[in-house]
Amino acid sequence: MRVAHRRSATVRCLTALALALGMLALTGCSTDDGPAAATASGTSAAPTPSPDGTSPTTTPTGTAPSATAPTGTGPTGTAARWAGTKQFVQIDDARTADGRTYLSVRPAQKKPHPQFEAWVIVPGEGPYTEVSMAEDAQVLLSVPLGDAKHPASYAQADFVGRLTARPSSDRALLGYDLSFDGEGRVTRVQSLYTP
Repeated sequence: MRVAHRRSATVRCLTALALALGMLALTGCSTDDGPAAATASGTSAAPTPSPDGTSPTTTPTGTAPSATAPTGTGPTGTAARWAGTKQFVQIDDARTADGRTYLSVRPAQKKPHPQFEAWVIVPGEGPYTEVSMAEDAQVLLSVPLGDAKHPASYAQADFVGRLTARPSSDRALLGYDLSFDGEGRVTRVQSLYTP
């Protein structure tokens, strides 16, 4: 009987220790190591608010979130902050100048649509930041910006034309997964299917 009592006490003690370690591990995960650490793993995660209180972001295919756009309007500040990361954004405007495409972006959130196999876009807040696209950047578009439900490849000029042809109010309902290279240029744009 003493052996059974000791085993039971030992099991309870080990269970309590495991729970305490689990809680410690969970609270240790909440450190803020910046966007590079947050997006390096490429695992799924829910959006989290940024430290400055602006809108949270998520990254392509649900990868871990990072901080919101830096203040300022040029690609230099963004390159330092988003270089080598993936971001989920809204694109307010696009233009082509000097043979390069520029996008006016702002972090946003995406949530699965409750009834359809699609996304609901939760608009971000704050200013838009201009970023440049790499010359060989891939553009994948879905409805409503593209012609089909599944993403298809488009030229950068087609993307700019399709985006700027839509009213500003429609653009606020669209979301994009962007991938950035080590210099902060967009290497991939993919619009999310939104019915």
